[in-house]
Amino acid sequence: MKEKISQLFKDKVFLVLLVLGLLTIVAAAGVITVQRGNGGGESPYLQVPDQSNMIVEESIPQETQVAVAGDSNATQNMEEEMQAADSNKATAEQETKEPAVKAGTDKNAAKSLVLDFNDASRMTWPIRGNVILDYSMESTIYFPTLDQYKCNPGLVIQGDVSTPVVAPANAKVQEIGSNEEIGSYVVLNMGNNYTAICGQLKEVQVVENEYVKEGQVLGYVAEPTKYYSVEGSNVFFELTYNDKAIDPLDHMQ
Repeated sequence: MKEKISQLFKDKVFLVLLVLGLLTIVAAAGVITVQRGNGGGESPYLQVPDQSNMIVEESIPQETQVAVAGDSNATQNMEEEMQAADSNKATAEQETKEPAVKAGTDKNAAKSLVLDFNDASRMTWPIRGNVILDYSMESTIYFPTLDQYKCNPGLVIQGDVSTPVVAPANAKVQEIGSNEEIGSYVVLNMGNNYTAICGQLKEVQVVENEYVKEGQVLGYVAEPTKYYSVEGSNVFFELTYNDKAIDPLDHMQ
């Protein structure tokens, strides 16, 4: 009986030691695992990527993302294009409102010039030079080339060939023509039924219906026609009021 008890006791002691040994092995394995984790080794667990950004991007509609991709530059460019379009539209409307001016005319001059020549007005000389033949409609004067006496509706002013001839006052070019007596000429409408005629010209610099300012070049002194070959190169200058010739000297500066 004692032997059985002794054997049973020995068996229990063996089992206890066996359990303690197993527990010791398990504890040691746990310590090693914890040390590996603290040592910066790779985690044995599957790493799931952060999907918060992915969720936000997918939640934004495609059209919205495209708009954002252009950032502030795209918005600025669009605003500039809209402003340019508005400016062009305003310019086109302004041009539509402006009165039409024929080709060859000066639009700025047309808007600023006032054709208001009157009895008290004074003119610039179309060319500076001696008066070869005076105005004379009440009596006749002698014309050397023609070798005869006759009335003269204007002034014959001496001038060298190619000297500039200028507008005597603000005016609108009413007519450009030529005849055998005074050669190429320009008729100027100065307003209030006053007109001026400048003849013996070449290289005319203006066109019909053009507005010209006082002192603007109309053309240049030409070689004299056969009617003034003896008198020499000159400018024929006539002033009319209501289509009647009047003395230009009464209105010269």
